Amino acid sequence: MRVLLAGGGSAGHIEPALALADALRRIDGDTHVTCLGTERGLETRLIPLRGYPLELIPAVPMPRRVTPRLLTVPGRLAGAVNAAAAALDRTGAQVLVGFGGYVATPAYLAARRRKVPIVVHEANPKPGLANRLGARFTTHVFTGHPDTQLKNGKYLGIPIRREIAGLDRLGLGDKARAHFGLRPDLPVLLVTGGSQGARALNAAVFGAAEWLREAGVQVLHIIGPRNGHEAPTASSGVPYVATTYIDRMDLAYAAADFALCRAGAMTCAELTAVGLPAAYVPLPVGNGEQRLNAVPIVQRGGGMLVNNADLTPEWIRDTLLPVLVNIDQVADMSEAAASLGRGDADRWLAEAVIEVVHGKSPDEESHNGG
Repeated sequence: MRVLLAGGGSAGHIEPALALADALRRIDGDTHVTCLGTERGLETRLIPLRGYPLELIPAVPMPRRVTPRLLTVPGRLAGAVNAAAAALDRTGAQVLVGFGGYVATPAYLAARRRKVPIVVHEANPKPGLANRLGARFTTHVFTGHPDTQLKNGKYLGIPIRREIAGLDRLGLGDKARAHFGLRPDLPVLLVTGGSQGARALNAAVFGAAEWLREAGVQVLHIIGPRNGHEAPTASSGVPYVATTYIDRMDLAYAAADFALCRAGAMTCAELTAVGLPAAYVPLPVGNGEQRLNAVPIVQRGGGMLVNNADLTPEWIRDTLLPVLVNIDQVADMSEAAASLGRGDADRWLAEAVIEVVHGKSPDEESHNGG
């Protein structure tokens, strides 16, 4: 089986695509998976690291407003569609799976031109332009959020890495804490703002460091690559471990009892899959998508929600800290978070893709050929 995945740009598009690729290979080791991307996205680094071939096409950002740039889109889009069609031909792809982003729009148009079946996965509550287009070309549409409104959409969850989806967080806890130099007998707060860190989260936790230490709460803080000089100095007693980057997030999740983090779709999917409760701080830009990611978790009792502007050292001291030291409350929140986890979304999506290739219906033929 030959599969072409279109999911470039941000980690939120790339990681689900790679999780699907891994799942397809686990099911059938002879599956050939190729990823489609652009030179401007993270895929040029992330995809080769995972051992998958990458085909590049021109990036065609779509203006959000009517501007003179809009006039340049048709010509540039035609070139990207031709490049995507050539990639479909070279790989002999039997199906295209799109995850949104710059690369997905030309990929969907090329697949439709070549009459290659299309599968769409939308991770976010508010579908992007590319996936709204792709959903018009196929009935095989899956969503990562239960409230996503997308034509033909079926709620599936977000494919995540198997080492996280299958994590035994409690069983691995002591080993994970030892890995980071944390004590086994005190609670651990994991702080992360994503791959680049987040200044607001960092500043609030740095400011609350002494209060956390006095309460006996350890901190495992991923501060990002440009913020190392700001971290509190370590002291004896209650560890505060600050690091610019962690490549074993499975161990970070296993070491933690609670997280303080942004509310990206992948973060929410991973935390619920491993049953780690969190205080979510939605990114204060865009269309409010991150808040929508976290709301179902908070409503079920698996997390807390705090506005970026309200996240201060005092909020951590007065609101978060009493929760962190309440073992029973943290255990209840962990159970609630786990009840929302979808750790098998990678396998479910892989099986759906295989079914499209081997059991494509006449209805799908008409959708892709029309």
